[in-house]
Amino acid sequence: MTVRAEPFDAPEAQALVTAQQEELRGLDGRGDVGPVRVRSMFDPPNGIFLVARDEHGAAVGCGGVARYDVTRGELKRMVVVPPARGRGIGRRLLEALETEARRQGYRGLVLETGMEQAAALGLYAAAGYEPIPCYGAYAGQAISRCFAKRL
Repeated sequence: MTVRAEPFDAPEAQALVTAQQEELRGLDGRGDVGPVRVRSMFDPPNGIFLVARDEHGAAVGCGGVARYDVTRGELKRMVVVPPARGRGIGRRLLEALETEARRQGYRGLVLETGMEQAAALGLYAAAGYEPIPCYGAYAGQAISRCFAKRL
């Protein structure tokens, strides 16, 4: 498996993001309440978008870091396609995103996920993310769960 930076608006990246949004709508009926503001939010030096590819080169996961504030980034659009789950791809993708966030000078990360996403909740807890009050568009969303981690 490889994980590397790719443009957020590349066709395979967009296919992954679209599939993620469809899956979220199926889980909670709402999709994402914090949409990507602009493609450039994932452009260095303030952000990055990574795509994980399997041994055949197929895009199997993605995620991005965007500026949240002066010292923290926000994890966004992290997903692994269902057939590729359970192989540690999410953990490797998360570690790569944290590495890139450090490289960009962030001292911490924040994120939002839904209470229906048990695997995501488990991954973030195992990686040291701690619950925080929900922020921005997620504040007051009963199904949102927000987390932070110092890097």
